[in-house]
Amino acid sequence: MTSLPRPIRRSELATPASNERMFAKAAASDADLVFLDLEDACAPAEREEARGKAVRALNEYDWGHTARAIRMNGIDTRWAYGDVVEVLTGARENLDVIIVPKVTAARDVWWVDTLLTQVEDTLGMAKRIRLEVLIEDVAGVANAEEIATSSGRLDALIFGAGDLSVSQGARVDTNFKPRDEYPGDFWHYARMKVLTAARIGGLLAIDAPYPDFKDATGYEREARRASALGFSGKWAIHPSQIDIANDVYSPTEEEIRQAKRNLEAYREAEARGLGATSVDGQLVDAAHVKLALAVLEQAEQMRR
Repeated sequence: MTSLPRPIRRSELATPASNERMFAKAAASDADLVFLDLEDACAPAEREEARGKAVRALNEYDWGHTARAIRMNGIDTRWAYGDVVEVLTGARENLDVIIVPKVTAARDVWWVDTLLTQVEDTLGMAKRIRLEVLIEDVAGVANAEEIATSSGRLDALIFGAGDLSVSQGARVDTNFKPRDEYPGDFWHYARMKVLTAARIGGLLAIDAPYPDFKDATGYEREARRASALGFSGKWAIHPSQIDIANDVYSPTEEEIRQAKRNLEAYREAEARGLGATSVDGQLVDAAHVKLALAVLEQAEQMRR
């Protein structure tokens, strides 16, 4: 299987597929990905009609460099099949990604992958639609590694705290914070399971939404904590959160300068037969080279 370069997914903006008034702003945003939500953001009675609205948005708006996606309904619902078939048939190459919610096992991804292949082949499409999956159920957390390696279409695992709260029986508020005092990050275990599985599969890890969109400080705090762990980006439920996510999940100018210095110093040491050196009194060895290359690769991707 050919390895594909990792996409940039610092910010993923949720937009209800049933609300046409939001489409133009979403398309013009600086989000790395926008998904038109056919699931939780749509009332059940509107979900079938919303497919046509999503198709028109994908076909008629200029999305620039933003990846175009939908969130389909879960495969255990009556809407799932139609979401894939109708939107892909209508949008074709104007759709890049399908986000699959409530994935609990590899078979869920296989179902969508197989259906996509059938529709793509029927339509004669050369382009293959990519997948991102939500881990938002206790079974999904338990099976995260199996899910992460289930399909060559996968780009990312997304941590979803909302439905996981229900599945877990957690006592949290509407911002998914524990109602009672808790020593540390309430979601650390689940986040690390998603992150670890994503890295095993060579995928991106995307952090959960932050419902209180008026609390920019809180959103940034959560984004920085997830970024420190190794997450690649975060969901945005409001356009005001996009710039914060893009900033947090981008290497800083200082990080880029330091990466270049470390790499240059190591190469000079290597040419002298040394396996390590120092920069500003700090060790620089092969592990630091890998970190530097990762920073520079990300910076280069964002300049393309």
